[in-house]
Amino acid sequence: MTEPVEHRTQVAVVGAGPVGVTVANYLGLYGVRTLLIDRSEEIVDYPRAVGMDDECLRSFQGIGLAEDMLADMIQNVPLKMFAANGHCLADIRPDTKEFGWPRRNIFMQQLAERTLRAGLERHPHVQSLLGHELIRLEQDGVEARLHVTGPQGEPVLVHAEYVAAADGGRSTVREQLGIPLSGDTHPRKWVVIECDNDPLDAPYTGLHGDPRRPYVCLDLPYDYRRWEFMLFPGEDAEAMLRPEKVHALLAGHVPDPAALNIIRARVYTHHSRVADRFVDGRICLVGDAAHLMPPWAGQGMNTGIRDATNVAWKLAAVVTGRAHPRILATYDTERREHARAMVQLSDAIGRFLSPTSRTVARARDTVVRGLTAAPPVRNWLVHMRFKPVPRYTEGIMLHSRRTAPKNSPVGRMFVQPRVETAEGRVLPLDETLGEWFALIGYGNDPLVHLDAESRAFWDRLGTRYLTVVESRSGRSRGERRRSTTDSVTVEDVDGTLRDWFARHQGSVAVVRPDRYLAALTDPRDLATVTGAFERLLAPSRSTESKDAWHSVPVTEGEAS
Repeated sequence: MTEPVEHRTQVAVVGAGPVGVTVANYLGLYGVRTLLIDRSEEIVDYPRAVGMDDECLRSFQGIGLAEDMLADMIQNVPLKMFAANGHCLADIRPDTKEFGWPRRNIFMQQLAERTLRAGLERHPHVQSLLGHELIRLEQDGVEARLHVTGPQGEPVLVHAEYVAAADGGRSTVREQLGIPLSGDTHPRKWVVIECDNDPLDAPYTGLHGDPRRPYVCLDLPYDYRRWEFMLFPGEDAEAMLRPEKVHALLAGHVPDPAALNIIRARVYTHHSRVADRFVDGRICLVGDAAHLMPPWAGQGMNTGIRDATNVAWKLAAVVTGRAHPRILATYDTERREHARAMVQLSDAIGRFLSPTSRTVARARDTVVRGLTAAPPVRNWLVHMRFKPVPRYTEGIMLHSRRTAPKNSPVGRMFVQPRVETAEGRVLPLDETLGEWFALIGYGNDPLVHLDAESRAFWDRLGTRYLTVVESRSGRSRGERRRSTTDSVTVEDVDGTLRDWFARHQGSVAVVRPDRYLAALTDPRDLATVTGAFERLLAPSRSTESKDAWHSVPVTEGEAS
């Protein structure tokens, strides 16, 4: 029997789709030895995921690839909901850039994957085994072992400290761990049709609640267009993919269906499912391996990228000795409920879209018109405030006992306005925060309030220190404020940070590597908060903080 070729790595990432490659890019950024494994050598060369939100773009900003992504993307794409009679019920155009990026953007997955894979070339300690299929894995208190077959059937054995499983909805890893994927499979199938010679002048995403046959029509980059049509009971899914059936589906929607260059027609079954747990010992499930949802909210990949950004810094903290392995349990705590909320949103939009009874569809349209006549409801819809924004109440964060979690910004993504550096450059905030934790003081320098022991802790984490001052607050036009410590000084260009800190209690923000707010405190309490964080992350076992700051403790055994 041939002896296997052996590889040793800190983290093995199984699955080289957009979520897996994002994990690998973040681990590369953090200096973690990473091995990326995928059964396929090539990127699937047609559009699949097509919607990217502001949180997702911010994640790609974190690995230095957001601008490259935007080069192949249509920004600020409206979402329109149409009534049974074809009239527009809602024209959704969110104009907020709370996190620094547009909220609705359209892209093509194969182009994004090429950009992400090219990003890996910057990190020599990230290696790829493409064309390699995972057959079996096992784990113990020391490592995970992945038994893999190479392109010619040769055996390969990978020894990894930890594993991120991004191997899709039919995840081999999830199946071998015996983790249920709880939820529903929808009875109705949908036909997806794409062409590369767009015949329509319709620069938006349209959800058409037509009871004769509900459908979706999407404008894609580079002259591509997608239609998605619901199938009725008794319709033969495979028969609906024949050219004459595809043309019949498109009849009435385009001038000449036969003139279209159809590049793809496939039938999809939709699932609404979430894994019962995202963490099993040394293995973390991410993306479709952890959750599946219908496409109507455009949140399948976006939710997976949130997973990737959350788990990557925690894996890096563990393998580099900055945190105890028990923190990996907080990946499940923070991400699973939000994934479930995104599945529910997708289901709700699907219910809006799918009635085939004219009576039910008319009743739906009447209700929606009545609700959107009220300005608060209309604004809620137009600005996409119906999308659940992640809000973590348990995990790697500290809540003040003086403020109820529901009223606190802690556990939410921190805002990203523009700031001006001492050199006069105007940048998005994240460009000044570094790659790891950041302490941001508004109107104060956080370093001034740290004793030597507290400073040593934050330095060991690789923390960046930031002092924010009001815009144009120097004594003369040519003067730029510079810190007398190692803190970076920036000006609050448009007052966003001034207003944000004014709404909340505290003037020092502790921001995590994934840009979520981990704590908000007054400068006088910074040493106490530091001690609580050290106990929360400490590689050695410690007791829960008994002071005015608290977190939800993670018990030994939740992550090994």
